[in-house]
Amino acid sequence: MATEPMEISRVGVRDSAWPRAVEIFDTTLRDGSQFEGIALTADDKLKIASQLDHLGVHYIEGGWPGSNPRDDAFFARAADGELNLEVSTLVAFGSTRRPKGKVDDDPTLANLLSAKTPVVCIVAKSWDYHVVEALRTTLDEGLAMISDSVRFLAESGKRVFVDFEHFFDGYKRNPEFAMRALEAAATAGAETLVLCDTNGGALPHEVEGTVRKMVETFGDLTIGMHTQNDTGCAVANAVAGVRAGSTHVQGTINGYGERTGNCDLTTFVPNLSLKMGIETIASERISRLTEVSHHVAELVNLPPNEALPYVGKSAFAHKAGLHTSAIARRPDAYEHVDPAAVGNGTRFLVSDLSGRSTVELKAKELGMELDGRQLKAVLDELKTLENAGYHFEAADASLQLLMKRATGWTNPFFKLESFRVMVEHRPGEKMALDENPLGHYDGVETEATLKLILGEDRVVATGEGNGPVNALDAGFRAAVGDRFPELGNVSLTDYKVRILDSEKGTGAITRVLVDATDGDRRWTTIGVSENIIEASWQALSDSIVYALLGLDS
Repeated sequence: MATEPMEISRVGVRDSAWPRAVEIFDTTLRDGSQFEGIALTADDKLKIASQLDHLGVHYIEGGWPGSNPRDDAFFARAADGELNLEVSTLVAFGSTRRPKGKVDDDPTLANLLSAKTPVVCIVAKSWDYHVVEALRTTLDEGLAMISDSVRFLAESGKRVFVDFEHFFDGYKRNPEFAMRALEAAATAGAETLVLCDTNGGALPHEVEGTVRKMVETFGDLTIGMHTQNDTGCAVANAVAGVRAGSTHVQGTINGYGERTGNCDLTTFVPNLSLKMGIETIASERISRLTEVSHHVAELVNLPPNEALPYVGKSAFAHKAGLHTSAIARRPDAYEHVDPAAVGNGTRFLVSDLSGRSTVELKAKELGMELDGRQLKAVLDELKTLENAGYHFEAADASLQLLMKRATGWTNPFFKLESFRVMVEHRPGEKMALDENPLGHYDGVETEATLKLILGEDRVVATGEGNGPVNALDAGFRAAVGDRFPELGNVSLTDYKVRILDSEKGTGAITRVLVDATDGDRRWTTIGVSENIIEASWQALSDSIVYALLGLDS
């Protein structure tokens, strides 16, 4: 007797011992900008702040006013109305007063006030080792620096959060001083006490016990978490802190941050909201996580991490035939949450491991219906090509063209008769570095000539570029520009080369991936050959055909 399939709940239920809600404090613009490879302008910071507000985080830490012209410009422009936040509150970051200094003439505290944010967050020493060795002062003065600074800012009308640097390390070595540091801030008017794992060396079982003790001791105030990822436990440590009663968590989009990064809010938020039933950002905004993750990656000029949980391109990608055939019938069989809940989607990867069901599902995902003969043809060609070095799971656009050809479709836009690429290197005087920092010699030229059949016409065109691919692209556009002016909106955004059999040296097979966009869509195509220019043409040609298919539809 057949039974109805079981409905598996993928929504978490909150344990009554956990907090009902946790406020999200984003520090992408401050701590996140310390990630290697990130350099933000004031314009970048304004754009990212708007994305964070769109996501709905409670607090946006904008930077350290007075530390650099970029942050000064950001806060000034925000105060002048260039940043219109709907749900988020802007925060300025700084530090306590200097040792033996006075609060009313301390430049850091003055800059915090001039930033004109309703909330300020100051960093304070809670590890006695740092007070004595880094600040070179006494423990009593270290505590006075905290209390004086908090009181001054609070009396100036600011809501004050305090980040206790190295708290978990300090609490291990001198718990009495670490707790006295928290007490100094609490009695002076701090609203939130943030426990920082600054070196990122704590583990979840240590964090949970320590945070529970702080919540029991300072229960009238908000206890926060700031975790680094040096042990790979930043998100886990933040979750452990929440289990112990923390109701404020600091992190960054995509986990950007110094060294190995910070608590990744794109993972932490759905872990709490979808898995643990704890409120974070508004429920209707959680589906914006993937969109914001990718947008911020673009703004910081780093490629999105495709393996990120929840928001990565591979987060809900299925390759094994067993998985894909099962997930077609029951999505909850191999997906721990509904991808749409975080704005992502299911993807079926086609490779030489694929079975017929995978290819069929992928075809449907691409909007195509293939019969049995066509499915077999695609699968056979796929296995042959991947054995030769193709990698179609990374090149959906080329895969779609392969599938279309299996139905009898042929490229209606153009036919290549031939191409020739010439690179001429005339050694001469080396150009000055200020003219050409790459150190090229004057006289390197690349030229490509293409012969194409366009309908009834035979067209010959030449293009010049800074390399073979650029010259081929220029030559092609010169040939077809009048016929397909819409290609003016299409641009190549990335070009990747991989050597597949390096033991053959310069005669090795080369795989080329080309990323392109028309401003709305993004796609990737692939080419493989022992000749790098031929591999590049294959990828470039597929990219152009795919673009024309979209423009023609």
